[in-house]
Amino acid sequence: MTVGRAAAPPARRVRRHDPGRRDRLVATALDVIAAHGVAGASHRAIARAADVPLGSITYHFATLDELLAAAFTLHVDTVAPRFDERMRAAADRDAVLECLVDHLAGDLLDSPRDLVLAVELYVAAARNPLLRAVTQDWMRRSRRSLERHFEPVTARELDALIEGLVLHSALSTDPMGRDQIRHALERFVR
Repeated sequence: MTVGRAAAPPARRVRRHDPGRRDRLVATALDVIAAHGVAGASHRAIARAADVPLGSITYHFATLDELLAAAFTLHVDTVAPRFDERMRAAADRDAVLECLVDHLAGDLLDSPRDLVLAVELYVAAARNPLLRAVTQDWMRRSRRSLERHFEPVTARELDALIEGLVLHSALSTDPMGRDQIRHALERFVR
């Protein structure tokens, strides 16, 4: 029997205090989706891009779908208020038309990143009920903004036209220019 010192307790790993980790994971998930699509947004890819241990994702999010929903909600929470502010500021139908053109040609189509994120959300939501809820929220918010100037049926149709123009622009080799977009929207606005 050896008498002597007691064995030292195993070294404890120091936990890094990172109160913003959840938000960083959400923002990084958007970056990964923008770069590699939803299909490339795995737990590992997001953890690597965020420079966090893989277990951090499962600590903060029960599923990858939950993380994707949080990421797309962040995207919607960035785009929707800009649109609402534009619509709130429009004083008459001419201003509404210009707001809609600026929203489409500027906010949605001028940023390749935002355009890819919108299309990725549309495609993923077609199969994923959690993401469909995010798109439904976005549509509700858009329609509510449009209803500042249009009755509900017209607001819904106009919202669908805007979404269709976004998809058309993302997929077309000859997307509509600003003037064509204005012409398409004039039919609803005038």
